[in-house]
Amino acid sequence: MAIYLPFYGLERDPFGVTPDPEFLFMTPGHREALAQLLYGIQERKGFILVTAEVGMGKTTLLQALRRELDSTTAVAYVSNSMLPFQGLLEYMLEDFEIQKPGESHAQRLVTLQNFLLERHRTGQNTVLILDEAQNLYPQTLEQIRLLSNFETTKEKILQIVLVGQPELLARLELPELRQLKQRIGMLCSIPRMTRNATRNYIRTRLRLAGANDAGIFTEDAVARITDYADGVPRIVNTLSDHCLLIGYADQTRRVDRDIVEQAIGYLEAGTVPRRARTRVRTGHGRARPSRMTPLRWGLLGTSAALVAGVAMTFVAHPSLLPHAMDLSTTYISDVARAVRTLMAR
Repeated sequence: MAIYLPFYGLERDPFGVTPDPEFLFMTPGHREALAQLLYGIQERKGFILVTAEVGMGKTTLLQALRRELDSTTAVAYVSNSMLPFQGLLEYMLEDFEIQKPGESHAQRLVTLQNFLLERHRTGQNTVLILDEAQNLYPQTLEQIRLLSNFETTKEKILQIVLVGQPELLARLELPELRQLKQRIGMLCSIPRMTRNATRNYIRTRLRLAGANDAGIFTEDAVARITDYADGVPRIVNTLSDHCLLIGYADQTRRVDRDIVEQAIGYLEAGTVPRRARTRVRTGHGRARPSRMTPLRWGLLGTSAALVAGVAMTFVAHPSLLPHAMDLSTTYISDVARAVRTLMAR
């Protein structure tokens, strides 16, 4: 949980970096992509391709898709695109909850085919979603294409959704993948957010996080975030999170353009810009020197002690190290950002 939540009256982290369908902001582009995915799956189009730039919310969109599919649709979701085909097949069989897949590769393929035919016979659909598909090797993509041969004389019995960055389109231009390219039944993409959509995105996420005050970010601050993020939700999240952290360290309940500039400076250079470190604008346009207030010293000391305590725990108990990331990544990240921000002032 972000340390600034109580200060701004928030119940949840509004700008988290992990995909959360409850925070999915449906721009016209997202709504169209979701509608196309649902249509392609329901109409059993076989191969469906989804592309978008890094940070556009592809994974979050896929989680929303899974919630929209009816309960009779079985879904295997594979996010590790570095697996060889045998690994992908095992992952699929596990996700489909197939109890006895067989020991050999051929036996597993036969088991999968029988599973798909039985589901089709009872009117149920089956979907394989491959995320980060731009990383799949050409030979793996070709083997995935062969899965589309599982079909009846009238329709496909396995719907395959390939999701990736625009590089995936270039990969499909390879001569050895021309058969796969010809089998793409539907192609959709997620465009960048417009300026108005970015503004609504920030306001909506704050509201969903429990904010009673819609004006935590001033209009000038939102405009600067919009310009810098260039329509990419992940950048909006990262920058907005840093802004709230800096505002909390300053005990400022309104995030203005100056705070956004400080956050941008930190993101680009790892340090707050010199002018922002030494001068902080007042409401009357005058400038006053920035100083380490007692609150900042307290935050700095407490944060350092907490980080040191966590580190000593793992030193004293090495067996916990494999779980260190799962146990404390988010919390230590919040504390570390606070320490870096305070030290830069």
